[in-house]
Amino acid sequence: MIYLDNSATTRIHPEVFEAMLPYLQEEYGNPSSKFYSLAENAKKAVKHAREQVAELLGCEPDEIVFTSGATESNNMIIKGVQDFYGRQPGSNNYMITSQVEHPSIIETFHYLAERGTNVRFLDVDSYARIHVDELEQELKEQPLLTSIMWGNNEIGSLNPIVEIAELFKETGLFLHTDATQVIGKVPVSMRDMPDIGFLSMSGHKIGGPKGIGAAVVRKQSKEIYTKLTPLIHGGGQENNYRSGTLAVHNIVGLGKAAELARKHLNENIAKLEELESYLINLLSESLGDKIKFNSDSQNKIPGLVSLQFIGVNNELLLKRLSPFIALSSGSACSSSKPSHVLSAAGKSLQEIRQTIRITLSPDLNKEDLDIFGQIK
Repeated sequence: MIYLDNSATTRIHPEVFEAMLPYLQEEYGNPSSKFYSLAENAKKAVKHAREQVAELLGCEPDEIVFTSGATESNNMIIKGVQDFYGRQPGSNNYMITSQVEHPSIIETFHYLAERGTNVRFLDVDSYARIHVDELEQELKEQPLLTSIMWGNNEIGSLNPIVEIAELFKETGLFLHTDATQVIGKVPVSMRDMPDIGFLSMSGHKIGGPKGIGAAVVRKQSKEIYTKLTPLIHGGGQENNYRSGTLAVHNIVGLGKAAELARKHLNENIAKLEELESYLINLLSESLGDKIKFNSDSQNKIPGLVSLQFIGVNNELLLKRLSPFIALSSGSACSSSKPSHVLSAAGKSLQEIRQTIRITLSPDLNKEDLDIFGQIK
């Protein structure tokens, strides 16, 4: 089977698997323990992984908070900001996001809205990108937090994150971006974007294990950590942002995956762009006007292609192809519902029901994609 659903998850990299094994067997110490070698070895492994992730993201190691994945990171940041700052004297309890965020953001904001937070869901254009001028106007209301995804997980559109971050310069306002889909596919340097206060990522999207991710919580100065109410209370691990015994094997796996993503970034981008161009030409030659692309070809995540098979139900097509190709119609986190992303981007229910998402991997070859030339 040819796996083309890499936005849902990726195959764990062999080097990641090998790096994890010692921490599932002989190096099983708890990094919060003291004095003996098993604990010290675990502590050193976590420290090294933190440095590897920070190198990939272009931030400081002590700004990395290990979580169970991007869903937890998103919940931790959004709820943590609202609870801590929303209770401050003079707070207007107002927050901003967009209509096309990942369900872990959309549903978190719905949860807060049901409990009294005023949430503004920004409109998007036909490629599911926010209107920057609209956001600029909304910032006059001094929101507690603005959460805008960097790259869309369903159609691959990239928001102009540098331009968005500039709006927050010297405002004292918090900007969070869910970067889950762009890590390893787009250069990321938080040092070059100091006005991004928070970032979320997940290990299993970059060849790492499931069950591990990170939140970047930027320090307000060298000595001052940003205040957040913890989502999980307990022993105070991760600078008291996220309590619980650290899953050292998963953290080591995330660190190794981050190292490999950084090392091979440019060649992976080039390979994804080459494969995507080949796929698009193949589909266009084979099917012509029977397909329609949803993505912006000039400003998107490399290797993510969202397209419509005109007049064909996507579920029937996916079932027909399932013995040979692993594909999806959209987000794995809400695949039983019509896409809120495509709907917000102005697509009709019929257009949504004939859309599939193809997400490539640098491990693929052009020959793996030739099967699409046989679709008529």
